[in-house]
Amino acid sequence: MSREHHGGSPLNFKAGETILQPGRPASPRRIYRVVSGLVRILRSDARGNLLVLRHVLPGSYFGEESLTGEDRDYHAEAVIETRIQPIEVRKMDAVTTDELAADLINAIGQTYTYIQRISSQRLRNRLAAALLELAQTPLAQRDSRGQVLIRITHDELAAVIGSVRETTTKAIRELAQDGLIEPGYARLRLLDLEGLKKLAGECA
Repeated sequence: MSREHHGGSPLNFKAGETILQPGRPASPRRIYRVVSGLVRILRSDARGNLLVLRHVLPGSYFGEESLTGEDRDYHAEAVIETRIQPIEVRKMDAVTTDELAADLINAIGQTYTYIQRISSQRLRNRLAAALLELAQTPLAQRDSRGQVLIRITHDELAAVIGSVRETTTKAIRELAQDGLIEPGYARLRLLDLEGLKKLAGECA
């Protein structure tokens, strides 16, 4: 169930909990800054499949549609236990405005990169690129062997790379057979970062 809050105090969300849902921003209008945890911005396609538009890391913002009052066309949810800070648009200071502008520019760049991958790369290449990016988020940690371990399901990963579970699972198996990753229950271990980087940089 969605909880769109209107107070100025930091807000805590559990993993999987909806923060924002599609519709018109509430009044007074607010943007949101991630204090800790991780937020994903999702949209459903015509077939009802979920697509992750971007991940919002600690220190970054979302809810920018409130600046203009336009309807929201996405869901925002906590990926892990997450704390966010709501900020009223009319009370934004110069520092917040500058940070938000820089954040939006970065988000646009991420969108261009994603579109380029969809149009020019095979699924296995997109998967490699996505895993490298996820390795830089709170979903990743180092295991006892010093290797990167990412906590994510096949369904969640499918949404990240713009695919469905079945084909995503096939691509995971291919990367595992190549010795690049080691799949497990709701997690993936990255075995060969250089190999993944090479694969991520290849075009179809």
